[in-house]
Amino acid sequence: MRHRLAALLAVAVAAAASATLGTANATAPPVGPLPPGPTTTVVTRAGELVAVALPHRPGGRAWRIARAFDASILHEVSEADVGPNVVLVFKTTRAGKARLAFALTRGETAKALESRTFDVRVR
Repeated sequence: MRHRLAALLAVAVAAAASATLGTANATAPPVGPLPPGPTTTVVTRAGELVAVALPHRPGGRAWRIARAFDASILHEVSEADVGPNVVLVFKTTRAGKARLAFALTRGETAKALESRTFDVRVR
């Protein structure tokens, strides 16, 4: 129950935040191989919001979506700085599975310094 409350709070804060972060543009090079990193599984229903919190890192390093994902299953609706994290909020649209892979890079370079993966299962 606490985890669900924390997730709902993160979604509410992210949705209420008006400042958005720039995302990597189409000219950024693709991210190369991802180093090992934690994988989290999220199970939800269609029409729900899923929030992903990634820790800020100093020194010009930024989190980027590292791999394509099935946008017919979920799509990004918001991105904001929330305390010590970058929070991305996605809305689920239909049943299925989507993997969100993030890489920490120095600017828009191809080398991934860290990774985080979220397997989203929508029922």
